[in-house]
Amino acid sequence: MKRLLILIPFTIAALTSLAPACELCSAQQPSFLQGLTHGGGPQGNFDYAIVATALVIVLFALAWTVKCLVRPGEQSPDHIKRTILQHESHGS
Repeated sequence: MKRLLILIPFTIAALTSLAPACELCSAQQPSFLQGLTHGGGPQGNFDYAIVATALVIVLFALAWTVKCLVRPGEQSPDHIKRTILQHESHGS
């Protein structure tokens, strides 16, 4: 079950990347986005600014999440995780 939950997002991403944009949608996109996505393209520079800002926020959140997962930094002996781990280790 756990493997299935992990594979579902990758399967969806793979299937959506196989569906190219139709001719009408491709004609409405800027040259570097043609054939990649459906729908109308960006209407101006403000749309690019919105997407760039969102991308920076997402990349920052991703980097911060990976940092916290790799090196959590909780070394204090009275941290709440110590209480939980000690409670489970005694079997009560």
